[in-house]
Amino acid sequence: MFEVGFSELLMIGLVALLVLGPEKLPKAARIAGLWVGKARGIISTAKAEIKQELQAEEMRQLLQQRIGADELQQALRDTQSAVDDINFSLQAPTETDQPNDPHKSAG
Repeated sequence: MFEVGFSELLMIGLVALLVLGPEKLPKAARIAGLWVGKARGIISTAKAEIKQELQAEEMRQLLQQRIGADELQQALRDTQSAVDDINFSLQAPTETDQPNDPHKSAG
């Protein structure tokens, strides 16, 4: 996360020793270590929550796509059914399609 080299750590340690003194330095280092641990825990938790939310959002999007595909398939089935009904009604013989019977009109 932070790119701190050995020389920077040594400088921070010397400044802390001069500012806090040898009596307070171990307690301050312990408190700083606790803060760093808590910060890492918070960051780790936040990363896990973000990852979980992204996965949940992906699942929601996939579900919406699936619902859209199902609706499209139902519309296609309805359209095909309507086309089949129209084709059937066009192919069914009607009274006007049959030739006139000469025996019926004569008598």
